[in-house]
Amino acid sequence: MFNQTILYIDTTDNKKTIVGINCDGKEKIYQEKVINFQSQNLLPLIQKALDKEKIKFPDLTEIKVNQGPGSFTGIRVGVTVANTLGWVLNIPVNGKKRVFPKYHVCFYYLNLQSV
Repeated sequence: MFNQTILYIDTTDNKKTIVGINCDGKEKIYQEKVINFQSQNLLPLIQKALDKEKIKFPDLTEIKVNQGPGSFTGIRVGVTVANTLGWVLNIPVNGKKRVFPKYHVCFYYLNLQSV
């Protein structure tokens, strides 16, 4: 199937959840506004992103998660989901700050402007 398929998780913002998928260098970003509980929309968003890209969980080769700075509870949710998936799938989990080099900086500055 794919040589390298990386799942990116960013739950540092308490107003949105961002999930990215990188398949052999092609990156797709999915985001969803958080209405009540970020913990309840992360896994469905991951599943939606994987379904749209026609990827199954066993196809993942690595998970990267944004460790912050940001919402403490949101970061715990993202890291916990990443670690659990990594353990179940037996794949590496690597924490990265600003894991979406092209897109996340844009979101970061937009958030600063709205303060």
